[in-house]
Amino acid sequence: MKRNIVIATITAAALVGGGTATAFALGGDDEPSAAGRSSVQLKDHDDRDDDRDDARDDARDDARDDQDDKAEDAAEAKGAKVSAAEAIAAALKSAPGTAVSADRDEDDGALVWDVDVLGKDGRIWHSVEVDPGTGKVLGSHVERDDDGADGDDGADSDDAAEDARVAAAVKGASVTAGEAAKAAGGKGTVTSVDIDDDGSRVDVWDVETVSADGTEGHWNVDLGSGKVTADRSDD
Repeated sequence: MKRNIVIATITAAALVGGGTATAFALGGDDEPSAAGRSSVQLKDHDDRDDDRDDARDDARDDARDDQDDKAEDAAEAKGAKVSAAEAIAAALKSAPGTAVSADRDEDDGALVWDVDVLGKDGRIWHSVEVDPGTGKVLGSHVERDDDGADGDDGADSDDAAEDARVAAAVKGASVTAGEAAKAAGGKGTVTSVDIDDDGSRVDVWDVETVSADGTEGHWNVDLGSGKVTADRSDD
């Protein structure tokens, strides 16, 4: 379950300016924080990919593209010195509460950890960006559960119910997001930790990993026991 608390605008401003920008809060919740530039910058593959898109007409090109994707994933894993568990710990120091997810994302050519934290009061959600090279908190964004209450009542009700279900699951879990990341760390470099709320039950952490050669892995970590099993639902 990845909440759509986005600070891309803030981070983009910081990346373009090469310095810092001021974060803002939605719903009139003024809690400014600083957003900085990630120390892990990725190579631009857009031109190469665009040229290759025109020639992708057989299985050989598809296989080459798959190898390129694996190479990029492996390079990102190597460039990220800060683990998922470490990024979660850094985010929780900045925004105390319960970590709900952590994703290593690319943002305008920069690599960042995006960690979602449910505040201690159970109503305020924090999206915290952490530098994968240094562990420094780059910026944060705040959203209350009652934000957007004037929108579509049906959609708001569904979102609120989903948030409540996930919040209850993580607060009652014996295994935290950080512990789930450590548990799956033996399978490869963890790139994502999230609550699996696709079914009627919320009982596992959904963890994604990448191996040294760029091969992706998908794992379930039990919220109660911490047992790691392969996620058979992913092809």
